[in-house]
Amino acid sequence: GVALGMKENLSYHMARHSFGTLTLTAGIPIESIARIMGHTNIDSTQVYAQVTDRKISSDMDRLMERRKPAAGKEAAG
Repeated sequence: GVALGMKENLSYHMARHSFGTLTLTAGIPIESIARIMGHTNIDSTQVYAQVTDRKISSDMDRLMERRKPAAGKEAAG
């Protein structure tokens, strides 16, 4: 932790929380993250993989892109 400017020591669980959150934010499905982390229950994975504001924003942007009509389709209709 010292190299990162942290006073506390890094732990195995801190690494798992970071891994879960970073992979979820990168768009990896939670089912895949669960398998990678060795979980048989998604609930266990959800403890480690926290949804960030950045992930929510990215998901909403993707939803809005999907809702846009195809170019020219609306004008022809």
